[in-house]
Amino acid sequence: MQVHNLTQGSPEWHAYRRNHFNASDAPAMLGCSPYKTRDQLIAELATGIVPEADAATQRVFDAGHRFESLARPLVEKIIGEELAPLVGSNGKYSASFDGVTLMGDTGWEHKSLNAELRAAMVDGCTGADLPKVYRVQMEQQCMVEESLARVLFTASKWNGDELVEARHCWYTPDAILRAEIVAGWAQLEKDVAAYVPSDAAPQKVVAETVTALPTVFAQVTGSIALKDNLPEYEVALRDFIDHRLITKPESDQDFANLDLQIKALKGAEAALDASEEQALSQAEMLSAFKRQKDMLHKLTRDTRLAAEKLLTAEKERIKLEQVQRGQKEFAAHIAGLNTRLGKPYMPTVASDFPGAIKGKRTVDSLRDAVSTELARAKIAANEIADRIQVNLGTLRELATAHAFLFADTAQIVLKAPDDVTTLVKARIAEHEASEARRLDAERERIRSEEQVKAQRAASEAEEQRERERLEERRQQLLQKERDDQAAIAAAAASQQIAAPLADDLSNLAREKSQEAVAGIDASQAITIAQRAAAAGPAVAPLRPVAAVIAPTTAPSLKLGQITERLGFALSADFLRGLGFEPAAKVGAHGVYHEAQFPHMLAALVHHIEGVQAKAAA
Repeated sequence: MQVHNLTQGSPEWHAYRRNHFNASDAPAMLGCSPYKTRDQLIAELATGIVPEADAATQRVFDAGHRFESLARPLVEKIIGEELAPLVGSNGKYSASFDGVTLMGDTGWEHKSLNAELRAAMVDGCTGADLPKVYRVQMEQQCMVEESLARVLFTASKWNGDELVEARHCWYTPDAILRAEIVAGWAQLEKDVAAYVPSDAAPQKVVAETVTALPTVFAQVTGSIALKDNLPEYEVALRDFIDHRLITKPESDQDFANLDLQIKALKGAEAALDASEEQALSQAEMLSAFKRQKDMLHKLTRDTRLAAEKLLTAEKERIKLEQVQRGQKEFAAHIAGLNTRLGKPYMPTVASDFPGAIKGKRTVDSLRDAVSTELARAKIAANEIADRIQVNLGTLRELATAHAFLFADTAQIVLKAPDDVTTLVKARIAEHEASEARRLDAERERIRSEEQVKAQRAASEAEEQRERERLEERRQQLLQKERDDQAAIAAAAASQQIAAPLADDLSNLAREKSQEAVAGIDASQAITIAQRAAAAGPAVAPLRPVAAVIAPTTAPSLKLGQITERLGFALSADFLRGLGFEPAAKVGAHGVYHEAQFPHMLAALVHHIEGVQAKAAA
């Protein structure tokens, strides 16, 4: 909720109420107010003209305010906190609060106790039991101050400063009623926009100078004779009504003349009554005279009442014309200022033409009051436009290169010039600092990316060197394998090794020359060793090697698994002696590739055969 510091009855207060949907008008908007109809509210909002309260109504208002002031200390004791009266708005909705607590969670609404409230506010009642006219007003208060969780409704009656009776109940927000209020205001807004005054103005009539009607008299002569001039009076009266009575006053002179004519008609009414009394005092009732007198009296009275109604309607029409003139001219002035500024930067400027014409009785005074208020509003608007012009110059001077930072220009230009200068400089400085931080972060990102690229290149170079080293080692092992195979084949040929063994060796040499990296299958190594042993001790056993393995999976073969498969223990040092280094470390222990296990078997067989050959020698 936005709180407004407004003085009731001031031009700013009236302008504020015309630009908001007020909680006090919400019952009339929903058609549940006993004081104002919905059509009356539409007319007031469309024209801005609110009827002035008569003396009796004003006395009721004054008494209500006095009762509210007297009841405030009692209510503060019930709530346990002080209550602050205030006016607040939330968007287009507005409410005047009799009291709100500091935290804004509890409100207070006071009314004068009447028979309807006394019947509703019985023991155990809640806000839901109150008549709708009061619930609607409090619900809109809860819409404006969203933190209100409850409103204490008080109805009191006082005799002077002495409390006669007071009743209380708690009202809590009602979502269904709130939705009805929101929808009702939306519809009323459409009805106000489409409002057209109902009664068309009558055609212009030029009236004659006011002349008095003939004096009515009645005189009884003799015992039964009656002498009167009612027929002549009737002719004069009808001529006055038909030809001389003003029906379309336009000027102050017309209004003065019509007022005088109305007084003449009142005098004629009294004269007719007096003539009747005069005649009756001289003789018995003469029915013909009385009927004619009653008819003329009624004609006179009806004509007077119609003229009075016409006078009131014409005064209201001229008031409306003058208010609309002021509003139209002021709107044109605002449009001209926006044209000068280049865009519609002008805010809503308070003007109160309906308030300006209150109490004015003549056409000239109405025109003068509207013109005076129009001049005041134009001066205020010009002052705002000049300030906007200065602020636009500041923006052009300081923020030309940073226009994208000021999308809210329409709000900025309404501030004081010094505040605008400070705001522009601060916003630009903040942007430049942010941009510097962004550039530093971008440079750091680029440096980090270059560092990562350099590290990746170094790593790739190292991996390439490692691949080359492994390839060189592989070629060495392949060469040694080929040398060993050649030696075996030569030994086998010199000692006439059996054909099956020579075939096996020849096939093995051919296969290993093509697939040296795969090593020697363990079963082949055993078969070759057995045949070599059968051929005699002069044959050197085949010596498997720890081939270089191109791993496709991570190493997972542990030393304990090797021991479990063989049935006897082997140490890492023993395997290292056979040419097998751990491929990785898991904790303190090394692990090998699964593909190395067949080669380990071949190497182990080769080692055992070598020991056997030495023992045989």
